[in-house]
Amino acid sequence: MSDLVTGDAVVLGLRPARVPSRALAFALDLFVYLTGYLLISVGLLVATASLDEAAAAAVTVASFVLVLVGVPIAVETLSHGKSLGKLACGLRVVREDGGPIRFRHALVRGAMGVVELLATFGSVACIASLVSERGRRLGDVFGGTLVIRERVPGARVMPVPAPPPWLAGRFAGLDLSAVPDGLWLAVRQYLTRMNQLDPAIGAAMAAKLADELVLRTGAPPPAGVPAAAYLMAVVHERQSRDAARAFGRPPWQEHQQQGVAAARPYPAQVQAPVPYAAPVEAAAPAAPSPEAAPSRPAGGSGFAPPS
Repeated sequence: MSDLVTGDAVVLGLRPARVPSRALAFALDLFVYLTGYLLISVGLLVATASLDEAAAAAVTVASFVLVLVGVPIAVETLSHGKSLGKLACGLRVVREDGGPIRFRHALVRGAMGVVELLATFGSVACIASLVSERGRRLGDVFGGTLVIRERVPGARVMPVPAPPPWLAGRFAGLDLSAVPDGLWLAVRQYLTRMNQLDPAIGAAMAAKLADELVLRTGAPPPAGVPAAAYLMAVVHERQSRDAARAFGRPPWQEHQQQGVAAARPYPAQVQAPVPYAAPVEAAAPAAPSPEAAPSRPAGGSGFAPPS
């Protein structure tokens, strides 16, 4: 679910970088790394003049791997996807859901880059990017990443709206490990542009996305919570967890939870999740059975309608 198309044929998606801008960014990075590698090689050549031939070759190979493979991985990890070349070209490496990359993403990209960028002089990466719909090379495919354009003329980055204060801490115990990156991307895209959509279409899209989140988390929809507010609260819960893992407990979360007397954790496991807005089949109404009560409300949604 990488691209979400509305009823008005509006695609809610990121702006992927294409081959020319990515090639320019890689050329700048390669120039910097090769310059550093040559300087280090000269220093090592002087320092290892007394070593035998095998030891000197081992030091040369180690310096090559460290400078041309290890340094790019460290730079992308510490800068959250912005190397010097990408910074100059206005590019950034992000996860498929639009979030910042971590070490495992940079490691896969760097390992694959040795083959498709250095060993084949970028030919494999160019072919893969031209074939891919979003300009992804093999390192992006295996690493679950995407290179996007941050500086777009006339475009403004829209933050994810904050959830209502009464939902603070309510989903602290929700299990989000089974939610794929594609679904997170679709939810983020909807939340950043939901005010630009027709109200009826936006409500239907929110119910559909909330349905998928409910099925992935294995928890029933909370009663009395609109679909859009549910999406906001869950996305902010994931963002707070990412921030806690990267930087520790964020200050805004401490101030936010000070106003909550008792944060009720969301139930982590239930036996039968209730869908948000299941499709209504056109069939004759069946007579109600006295032995079995209906499993969900008549509207097919566990969330309150938008006010």
